[in-house]
Amino acid sequence: MLLAIAAVWSAQAAPLASRELHAGWQFRLLPDDPEAAAHRDATQWRSARVPGHVHTDLLAAGLIVDPYVGAPEAQLQWIGLAGWEYRTGFDLDRATLARARNELVFDGLDTFATVYLNGRELLRADNSFRTWRVPVDGRLRERGNELRVVFASPIRKLLPQVQAMPNKIAGNYPSPYGDEPKDAMTGNFARKPGYHYGWDWGPRYVGAGIWRGVRLESWDRLRLADLHLQPRRIGRDAAELSAELEIVGAQAGEASVELEYTAPDGARRVLRQQARLSAGLNRVSIPLRIERPQLWYPVGYGAQPLYAFRATVRDGDAVLAQASRRTGLRTVEIKREKDAHGQGFAFVVNGVEVFAKGANAIPFDAFPARVSRERLRRDLQSARDANMNMIRNWGGGYYESDDFFDIADELGLMVWQDFMFGGGMPPAYDAAFRANVVAEARDNVRRLRNHPSIVLWCGNNEEETAWKDWGHGKKLKEADPAFAQTVWDGYVALFGKDLRQVVAEEGAGVPYWSSSPSNDLAEKANDSNHGDKHYWDVWGGPALPATAYLDETPRFMSEYGLQGWPSLRTIGAFAKPEEQGIDTPVIRAHQKFLAGDGNTRLLKYIRGEYGEPRDFADFVYLSQQVQAEGIELAALHHRASRPRTMGSLYWQLNDVWPGASWASLDYFGRWKPLHFHAKRFFAELAVAPLRRPVAARTELNLISDRQDAVPAQWRLRVVDFAGKVHRDERHPATLAAAASTAAGAWSDQDLLRGADPQRTAAVFDLIVDGRSVSRRAVYFGEAKTLAWPDPKLRAELRREGAGYVLSLHAGAFARAVWIDFGEHDATLSDNALTLLPGESIEIALTSTAGLDELRQALQLRSLHRP
Repeated sequence: MLLAIAAVWSAQAAPLASRELHAGWQFRLLPDDPEAAAHRDATQWRSARVPGHVHTDLLAAGLIVDPYVGAPEAQLQWIGLAGWEYRTGFDLDRATLARARNELVFDGLDTFATVYLNGRELLRADNSFRTWRVPVDGRLRERGNELRVVFASPIRKLLPQVQAMPNKIAGNYPSPYGDEPKDAMTGNFARKPGYHYGWDWGPRYVGAGIWRGVRLESWDRLRLADLHLQPRRIGRDAAELSAELEIVGAQAGEASVELEYTAPDGARRVLRQQARLSAGLNRVSIPLRIERPQLWYPVGYGAQPLYAFRATVRDGDAVLAQASRRTGLRTVEIKREKDAHGQGFAFVVNGVEVFAKGANAIPFDAFPARVSRERLRRDLQSARDANMNMIRNWGGGYYESDDFFDIADELGLMVWQDFMFGGGMPPAYDAAFRANVVAEARDNVRRLRNHPSIVLWCGNNEEETAWKDWGHGKKLKEADPAFAQTVWDGYVALFGKDLRQVVAEEGAGVPYWSSSPSNDLAEKANDSNHGDKHYWDVWGGPALPATAYLDETPRFMSEYGLQGWPSLRTIGAFAKPEEQGIDTPVIRAHQKFLAGDGNTRLLKYIRGEYGEPRDFADFVYLSQQVQAEGIELAALHHRASRPRTMGSLYWQLNDVWPGASWASLDYFGRWKPLHFHAKRFFAELAVAPLRRPVAARTELNLISDRQDAVPAQWRLRVVDFAGKVHRDERHPATLAAAASTAAGAWSDQDLLRGADPQRTAAVFDLIVDGRSVSRRAVYFGEAKTLAWPDPKLRAELRREGAGYVLSLHAGAFARAVWIDFGEHDATLSDNALTLLPGESIEIALTSTAGLDELRQALQLRSLHRP
């Protein structure tokens, strides 16, 4: 019998063929939709792009204005209320039709989609995050195949059941546009990116579309469904792992399985074994041992070597299927030792404790199909260039593409990965909802588990603390205690059990954490002494001054932030000059923090530290200083508090569109002052003199991420703004390995020794190998109370090689110097600077603009405002 099967297999030895179905798509608003009467032009078939989104297709067709320019958000909400239809046609050759198996694969359907093939219903999808694979054997024809996808409005589909609830579970952000009632939010009932429903940094565009790839896979004997490299024991002496293959067979038979891997140094090895396969799913495991492996480390702690693996399934010389993976070898755990303060929270990679330095990432666009690999590379490279080693992928977006994680692997950026729950409370008491989420989780954990950059899977963002601390649970308990208990039991089942089990079974040894912030379902959710912490008393809540960061010392700070506007060049991309003003409609439309009115909140911070802005450009500049100097204070405090605190991730890295936000990189990838500050305050070696204004006391810590002790000096100068040096002293020091070393403490009186506090700064430098590697100035009052002289900034720009060099000189103390070239983009090696009296520096820059253009456009700002 086996000989007969082998003969059949040999005659059908063609490997799997995969054909993308991305061409020839059209779309339209369903003609019988309630929105059709008001938008009749959209009911005509027009060209569509797949992967894509209905908003971008409407824009390309000229049926809507640019969703990012001006203030069109309110007038575009009808799109999320409408039903949409997509279609394409394709032909097939006879060889494809003759294959034993044909399957349609949809990598992303947003969200409630009914798929038809040649007039017959094929699939009903209800989860934007899942991959849908559907057999189509016997449904294809040689000519004129038609594939149709009909999307229902997620709001209209879900609203009746939400409105029917006697007591509703808490949602996120109510719509200000009337497209759904404020007391019946549907977003947390849909497995769709939460930010599509609006957030406090991005617009509300509830869209639809085929947002990831579509393909037809055809095969005869077998399909190699998965290749995973499962670590068993990873050590410096040897790495033991197994290549786990999942093979779907059309029928029983035997095959040869070959595993080839290439080490980072180019060394190659091939392993082979025979496999007896049955019809259906088969699992084949190939053990391997790598002597003296090259281990993957986060950036700053070692190299990022990657091993390449390729599995090939053969029948004799005929290749039946292949799959490739690239991975790094490392161990990861969360160290949770109890101590006098509570219980720690530290990432340990290959046995080394890592202080996590970085930021939270949100989606890179409101319409993710527009996000290219190059754009991801741009922003992640900027994160590494700012000395970050961790990115937290926040739970209100979507699971990022493989490109994102490939780049993170290469750059050594650890990734804290949330499951896609951004806030509010999901209906996890519904068994069908929970099963849908478990399927989603398996899809994505299995897709991403070979990436060494992923060091944590986290159940959700802020849902536990919202229930326990924001009144969500209390309100529901008062209204309906039995239902409240049901809701909470569902939460515990999903985030305490189901997702934990998926990660344990599929996650290649990566740890799981039930929520952020949390103590993994302990009684208190947002606790400074246990687990991770989100701290929003600065900016949010009571809007405390930035110095309040010094009073909050968590075990791991996973969120904190201050807002700032992007550059005037970026603002000009969506607002004409006459539309720009602190309270103009277009500017307000791009300021999404509505809870306390974002610009009013920014003015509170600007006025508190810097005084009244002179005009809109000054408001933008000062908002950036609020953000940069405040986050610097917090981050240095976190690092100085090591080992009690073992992570500092500010909110946020990037932007979803051009507007006001907490990001340090704007939508176009331009560095705001915060990002330049981050490059300094996240540096491997840093000086941290932190002044507590109420106590009028400064404490100095010397910070090192190096694994060995560092001989150094620290220097203290007390400098008059005009240039007089009241004090200049140097002290030897040894920076302890991977630690914060206390070096001194002074009262204001001790530091100043009679110098005028309104005209004086204390400047601290950390000196290693005779060079200042870190500097920070301490001031003795709010900036608005200090007597800033004209810094007499002098700049000269010259061409050097393929770029330029800017020589900058300060005649007097210059704080918060910002170098700008107006309408010309330029990439600078440094910016957002403080220069001492008489100091000169050189800054490298690149730009596509010419030398004369740059010279004419050059603008310099500082806190001296005559």
